[in-house]
Amino acid sequence: MRDGGRAMARALDLPETAKALDRYGRRASSVMASGCVLFVPAAGIPLVAPGEPWADDLIGALVALGVLVAGAGAGSWALARRMRRVLGSGAWSAHAAVAVRSMRTTEAVVLRSPAGDGLWPLEVVAMRQRYEPLRPGPDGVMWWCGDPTRGGVLAPPGGGALLWTRPVKHRRARQRIVEQAARTGLLGRANPVQPQVRVRVPQIPDPVPPTVPAPRVSLVKRPESDPPGAPTYARLAAHAGRQAVPRPRTRTRRPEADVREVAWWRVRSLRRAAGVSRVLVALVVCAVAAVAAGIRPEGSGLMRLFLVAIVGIAALAYSGHHLLTVGIPAVRLMARAAHSPVPVTRRYVLLHDPRDGVPVLVAFTTPCGPHDAPEGLLPLLPPGTGKHPWLGLPSEPTGTVELRGWRDFHADGLPVVVPRVEGRALWPAGPYRPARGAEGAALLARLAPPVDARARQEENSAPRAAL
Repeated sequence: MRDGGRAMARALDLPETAKALDRYGRRASSVMASGCVLFVPAAGIPLVAPGEPWADDLIGALVALGVLVAGAGAGSWALARRMRRVLGSGAWSAHAAVAVRSMRTTEAVVLRSPAGDGLWPLEVVAMRQRYEPLRPGPDGVMWWCGDPTRGGVLAPPGGGALLWTRPVKHRRARQRIVEQAARTGLLGRANPVQPQVRVRVPQIPDPVPPTVPAPRVSLVKRPESDPPGAPTYARLAAHAGRQAVPRPRTRTRRPEADVREVAWWRVRSLRRAAGVSRVLVALVVCAVAAVAAGIRPEGSGLMRLFLVAIVGIAALAYSGHHLLTVGIPAVRLMARAAHSPVPVTRRYVLLHDPRDGVPVLVAFTTPCGPHDAPEGLLPLLPPGTGKHPWLGLPSEPTGTVELRGWRDFHADGLPVVVPRVEGRALWPAGPYRPARGAEGAALLARLAPPVDARARQEENSAPRAAL
């Protein structure tokens, strides 16, 4: 078959980017509509309770809240339109990147210029809860579309989630952020492969080639080299080594109980995975409202108490339903898998998903050679805290893992498996997925995107000594 190439002139030509922009616009519109809905009860209160002393306070609170929510939605909607203009006129480019935290500025991301001799400090315009899952991983690869002097769109590899960024304004702040990024070795990182080229293969048959005997292939001896970008142990281990940057020193957490010896609700990570903390917070809100009701407030205080009670009851109903229907059944399956008597030993490579930051355990059969392909992939729940999610992960990016489970299965037929590394259990965020399936191949391509020739030479040489 003959190959025909076509350059992707616009970032919006990528289906994942178009879907992400549509989701962003729909979310902004729904937030703006929610703010406008709050004006309806504010207008109806004078008709329901005319002349009541608390009516004016409640109307003012609803109007203020509606203005804030509608304003936030309108701002997001304006950003969505600006993103559409930028993505519709430019192409994605891949850059080495690093995230920089600063107490004097908002969250910042520093990109290395395509020539490799300059750094672009950019300020992220997004809520921290939305930015945290998209924060550049330790290997530092992000996609960019826009003008670094005016602003543009930032996305993890794949273009499936979008953030608006703008240049850092103050000169001293820019200098401080660039110096922090340079100390991480950003200028010396490998150049990522650019994503803007897509290849179409037209159905044009070639003339039938002459018959050539196929070379004999040994079924025992593995090849000495692999196709570029193949997800081999050598390549993934080298990529994990680049991700394993030194972490800041923090206080060690108290070891949690072993689920094989105690009930699941006595294990800190399983309580958090089940959603027990959300239920407790909702219970505290309801208890505070009940205590305040015993004081018998009057006027505007009574209406505020009523609103707090409504929010607490709604949160308790939602979190309690999720705990009973989703959280407890899931952690019971994890605990049952951890009790499996016979472990399966595998080699592992620990990588981080650039789309949401979730750690992923890539398992290989033992013994494992540098050209072996992975057997399965297991996404993990971050064992640490919200501020330090990496606490509790394995100290080495590669090593040996014990897998227990294969007693229960998810609805899609994939098994529930619990890994145990360095004497600690790591709790799965999903089923044990085969690496050879379509979803496994897509996840592997996202976990370890292709790099330039210099980094490929490091992949071919670095992990061999560790085997």
